[in-house]
Amino acid sequence: MNDRVTPPMHATPDGEAEISLVLKLPWEDVARLGQEAGRLASQMQRPVTLDEAVSHRLRSVRSAAHAKPAGEQPAAVTSTASVSSLPPRPPAEQARQAIERINGSA
Repeated sequence: MNDRVTPPMHATPDGEAEISLVLKLPWEDVARLGQEAGRLASQMQRPVTLDEAVSHRLRSVRSAAHAKPAGEQPAAVTSTASVSSLPPRPPAEQARQAIERINGSA
């Protein structure tokens, strides 16, 4: 853990920065990102990757945090916090339910 490596950062043509990260997420959070990607895809009328959904979510949380008075959390942050407080389930069950949510069959 002491061998910290700074991931490479790249400037993009639109004036933003790009950094690659590896995150370990519960299946419920992956399912929510899939739902976010679906909503975003319907708004943009094109396919959207999970990467784009994450970037969009981070931007919306950041802009909501700037708009709120100090001490208040944006709704997007509090809703994802409730996901992590769910009782643990076997990984296979989590995966099955996440896939069902993404596919819209749950």
